[in-house]
Amino acid sequence: MPRYFFDISNRSFHRDEEGSDCANFEAARALAMRSLPEIARFAIPGDGDNQAFVVLVRDEAGTVVYTATLTFAGVRLNDAASSLGPWPSPAP
Repeated sequence: MPRYFFDISNRSFHRDEEGSDCANFEAARALAMRSLPEIARFAIPGDGDNQAFVVLVRDEAGTVVYTATLTFAGVRLNDAASSLGPWPSPAP
């Protein structure tokens, strides 16, 4: 079974030295996509409103075969916006 390595970047770079056995490229791709929301779930609350989470998938030869990015952007609205009342209803 091929081994893939999942390097993570979120303000710092974390190189995967162990890797994971995956049946094929599609399985590695799916694992990369599932990992990003999990990483973000723990990092976002303590690390700010503007972040990008990147995973680089390398094959056994060290070649990057897939990359994915998950971006989070949070913006605090000022108190004046809350005094406007509820959002208007859409036109019929």
